[in-house]
Amino acid sequence: MKQQTLEMITKLVGFDTVSRNSNLQLIHFVRDYLAEHGVQSHLVSNPEGTKANLFATVGPQVEGGVVLSGHTDVVPVDGQPWDTDPFTIVQKDGRLYGRGTCDMKSFSAIGLAMVPDLLRRGLKRPIHFALSYDEEIGCFGAPSMIDRLTTDIARPSAVIVGEPTSMRPIVAHKGIAALRTTVTGYEAHSSQVQRGVSAVTTAARLITFIDDMMAENKARAAADCPFVPPYTTLHVGVVHGGTALNIISRECAFVWDIRALPGDDWRQYLERFQAYADSLLPAMRAIAPQASIDTEILADAPPLRDQGGAAQQLVFGLCGHHHTGVVPYAAEAGQFQERGFEVVLCGPGSIDQAHQPNEYIDIDQVSACERFLEQLAGQLAT
Repeated sequence: MKQQTLEMITKLVGFDTVSRNSNLQLIHFVRDYLAEHGVQSHLVSNPEGTKANLFATVGPQVEGGVVLSGHTDVVPVDGQPWDTDPFTIVQKDGRLYGRGTCDMKSFSAIGLAMVPDLLRRGLKRPIHFALSYDEEIGCFGAPSMIDRLTTDIARPSAVIVGEPTSMRPIVAHKGIAALRTTVTGYEAHSSQVQRGVSAVTTAARLITFIDDMMAENKARAAADCPFVPPYTTLHVGVVHGGTALNIISRECAFVWDIRALPGDDWRQYLERFQAYADSLLPAMRAIAPQASIDTEILADAPPLRDQGGAAQQLVFGLCGHHHTGVVPYAAEAGQFQERGFEVVLCGPGSIDQAHQPNEYIDIDQVSACERFLEQLAGQLAT
């Protein structure tokens, strides 16, 4: 691991860019760093102006370059038993500890640390940096930046999304839809159940229905499906409802997600869910006409499909093998693919360490990514 790489990882991790916070300090640091080297950045802000994407080009504005894509936000550290300050790099036992070391600031830091070398090489085809916000809460930031990339940069031959894949090329990932369902019932004394409509009980039925749909998928999973688990999953992560033991609950809300295999339309599950919810309403409204079940879509990020192509061949060559992998999590790669870009996931670190207390990346992985990007730069310079 080079000293300039360590310094850049330390700098990026030092910005507390948990998704609930602004990422502008990090973005402005990167903008100023690139400007010191004569590289112009372009910012694409959120509507409130509190966060921004950044894209920049090192090298000539010609076709055939490569986009290095990474998100700048990280997941919270609240309630996690960290042994060190999550936003201060600690180097120990061949690892770098800190929030975002693995997921996924190290990839962007390695590329940014190489900028002086990239400029010295005199690239004949460019490297484009693309840094996004709010990936961790639904891939909200990248689409507005991708819109700009389609018009503002020369057409690249590949997009490399540097999610932690242990430097293995990943050619497909699941999509994700996040939803919130709110059940409104009718309050009454719990000794008079005939007068009330329990939002908690209704929500429990709906949650069981969601789990039943996943059980159906599990039962008919294809034996040759490369994903683990090899089916579309449905999961309820948070439930809030009720006021007291002796009050029939008026409201209950739960948040759930659908992680769909490529080719499996997640909306079919929402349609089935809605039909079941509608079947519960007549009995609810016979007691309380105002009773309701409402579902809103919080996020919708598409899957990445394995489509072969030049991007895969490029990354296979840089990695030195043609092993293809898939991952069950969602990323921004599917959003790039939707806009016509050829995309591969490949980055340092293991997803096993992502979102964990004492998150870390092995220094060997950092060095492997350095070699990977140096080979890429060598190809783009010839």
